[in-house]
Amino acid sequence: MSGRQLIRADLHNHTHYSPDSILSPRQMVEQAKRRGLDCIAVTDHNTIRGGLAVREIGGMQVIVGEEVKTAEGEILGLFLTEEVPRDLLAGETIARIKDQGGLAGVPHPFDPARSALHTAALSQLVRQIDFIEGLNARIIFGAHNKQAQEFAREHDLPVSAASDAHSPGEVGRAFVQMPPFDSPGAFLESLREGRLQGRLSSPLVHMISRYAVLRRWLGWTPA
Repeated sequence: MSGRQLIRADLHNHTHYSPDSILSPRQMVEQAKRRGLDCIAVTDHNTIRGGLAVREIGGMQVIVGEEVKTAEGEILGLFLTEEVPRDLLAGETIARIKDQGGLAGVPHPFDPARSALHTAALSQLVRQIDFIEGLNARIIFGAHNKQAQEFAREHDLPVSAASDAHSPGEVGRAFVQMPPFDSPGAFLESLREGRLQGRLSSPLVHMISRYAVLRRWLGWTPA
């Protein structure tokens, strides 16, 4: 990639449209710019509302996505125009993502602390998967990121990096340095040339998510 223009893309993040996030769409854009990001993927749990809100604010390249809970663990959908229902089988979820021209990835695979896609389903569906998340800043043990990268190499899949931010201070902790892209297909080509950058967040950020869930339980809802 020597001499080529590169962008910084953080490819999995949550606004307060996810029940476990305190990050507003405007805060996400402000923090992304402050951290020098050129592109951000907004992937709220089981909704694309946050992605649409961030895109409407504008000021940078925004990928509308969704982290979808399936019957076999979570799937990451990028370049979406419609929400994908939760609790379907993983294969059906991937099909619905691709039916609308989107890409299907696997977030934080092999992380036992979160709703990672079951290992059996991951192996069974590997030919339908477009990319693997190889660096997730919210992983507690870095070995799980290394395991994800090794799995991607074994199956010749591109790898992504993401802050998986749920609060302002997390945005930009991890990202891919990659060539620019203007379509899902070009995104995958660029991702193959990308370099994973960043570091893990403090494990204490998970307490922020607990607070977010509590305030939602007490009646707070996004404007």
